[in-house]
Amino acid sequence: MAPNYSKIANKNKVLAGAGALGAVLLIVLKYRKNAKINKKKARKLLEEEVKYMIADKEEAKIKAQVDRKFFSQLNRLFKIAVPGWTSRESGLFFLIAASLVSRSICDLWLINHGTKIESAIIAMDPQLFKRRLLYYFIAIPVISVVNNVLKYSIGALKIQLRTHMTRHLYDEYLKNYTYYRITNLDNRISNADQLLTTDIDKFCEGITDLYCNTAKPLLDIGIYVYKLSTTLGGGTPGLMLSYLFFSGVLLTNLRRPTARLTAVEQKLEGEFRHINSRLITHSEEVAFYNGNLREKATLMASYNKLLNHLRKFLRFRVLMGIADNIVAKYFAGVVGFFAVSMPFMTKGHRFTTLDTNERSRLYYTYGRMLVKLAEAIGRLVLAGRDLTRLAGFTARVTQLKTVLKELNDGKYHRTMVQGAERLRPDAGKLIFKNNTIKFHEVPLITPNGDVLIDRISFEITSGMNVLVCGPNGAGKSSLFRILGELWPLFGGEMTKPPRGKLFYIPQRPYMTLGSLRDQLTYPHSGAEASRRGLTDAKLEEYLRRVQLGYILDREGGLDAIADWLDVLSGGEKQRIAMARLFYHQPQFAILDECTSAVSVDVEGSMYRYCREAGITLLTVSHRKSLWQHHEYVLHLDGRGGYSFKPISNCDEQFGS
Repeated sequence: MAPNYSKIANKNKVLAGAGALGAVLLIVLKYRKNAKINKKKARKLLEEEVKYMIADKEEAKIKAQVDRKFFSQLNRLFKIAVPGWTSRESGLFFLIAASLVSRSICDLWLINHGTKIESAIIAMDPQLFKRRLLYYFIAIPVISVVNNVLKYSIGALKIQLRTHMTRHLYDEYLKNYTYYRITNLDNRISNADQLLTTDIDKFCEGITDLYCNTAKPLLDIGIYVYKLSTTLGGGTPGLMLSYLFFSGVLLTNLRRPTARLTAVEQKLEGEFRHINSRLITHSEEVAFYNGNLREKATLMASYNKLLNHLRKFLRFRVLMGIADNIVAKYFAGVVGFFAVSMPFMTKGHRFTTLDTNERSRLYYTYGRMLVKLAEAIGRLVLAGRDLTRLAGFTARVTQLKTVLKELNDGKYHRTMVQGAERLRPDAGKLIFKNNTIKFHEVPLITPNGDVLIDRISFEITSGMNVLVCGPNGAGKSSLFRILGELWPLFGGEMTKPPRGKLFYIPQRPYMTLGSLRDQLTYPHSGAEASRRGLTDAKLEEYLRRVQLGYILDREGGLDAIADWLDVLSGGEKQRIAMARLFYHQPQFAILDECTSAVSVDVEGSMYRYCREAGITLLTVSHRKSLWQHHEYVLHLDGRGGYSFKPISNCDEQFGS
């Protein structure tokens, strides 16, 4: 038979088409695979590139585990949270203990009375059944009250512990300039907000849960061991207690990594929150730079770091959950069945002489007690999990407490520039004296040891208005930070007025929460201003002096409350800050480009009033119009040099 060439041709066409299609698919799949690989590589490279922004700091070295150090730390923190035996917290601990005892008594009563009700049903005695059911019904409200008193006391204890811890740590955090130093001088903690809020809350919750999850099982074990020992002998509860010891030792050793993993999780959560808050704070600058992709890479790098840890921690918790279920739950049940069978299976025991119905009743009663004992042992074993988690939070809160104490003592830890190890932050001498600012051989050094000026010496007395000028990075802001005691004094001798007699106004003034009056009197409250004899008429006069009298009508008076950061324009904020200066009337005022958004005529009237009020000015500005309001100029050249001389002897270069 002759071959059908048309069919063969069609078949070859189909095969060729299929081969071409397959080749195309292979190319597409290879391209997609390569694209995925390239995309993965690009993402990995970008994440590697931004890793330095979220690099592990010293706080990553937190070691948390259940050991002697943990109990020592917990003891110190506990003394803060519970001031003494007569405190309200101690009363709540005793109330919880009383509630736990009452609850255990209720459990025993329910076991016994439940058995009696079932016995009445089996005996087919309607009167006995109704009477016992009535007792059960009457007891329900009492048992319900006991359970909810326990819940209340647990919740109240947690709130009280958190209150004491929060107040103590905020006292340290807001003492002097610690809140500034913890973020600007010390680099051990980058997320103080996380520690002061979430971690303290979880620490106090951990203490409360641990107390309840150990006190109740221990109480139940004591009660049920006593009841069972008097009826079944010591062998049955002894076997259960032996199992408690061995299972507890085993699971405690298996759970050792939990404390460290918990501490690292909280640290990474804090870092992720910190990076998010930075984006919110600097959203305008990021938007102007069109930096959304870069910020996304930074955020996702931080999140992926957290994600990898959470997945690792989840795998560990699942494995520990399996071990917990086997050891503390199911195998404990096997041991319980074996223990409860001992009196009934042992020849010569008095239970073997009883009839079947009586043995059933006793087995039911004491069997339920043994089940409760097994549950109590299981809860006590699992309480070790709470203990290891608490160790993580204890380490975190202890670190915060330690850092705050050291900062209040003038000690800080920071990555220093090479060769700065020899510098001592407390090497300088600080003298308080009215109407004088004097730098004598004071080095201008940043907290990380970068030397801006080796030695600077000058003296300003009241009435000597000084213009401070120089290029960016010359040390103008550094000089004022040292003068304001924000930065450490590395040497020399600095004389300055006491705190409160030196006032600082930045280019972007801070607007507090509260009324318009609060903006003018900050940091004083309205009540403090009244005690100083200041009237609303005087405050309104200060507003008119800075040409802001119209705000009183626009906003509704001094008692008006608004989001002043949004309500006021840049120039209005600067003028509010000047009115705030008029209210405080310090000996010296540092004006750091604080009139840059104010017209020249308004600026001139404000400066003239400062001179009339006897406020000596140290002004950072490049406006030539301000020269007439100053007698001296302090010029920092940006190369480690400076000059201090009357402004009449200076060239225009100092104003440029």
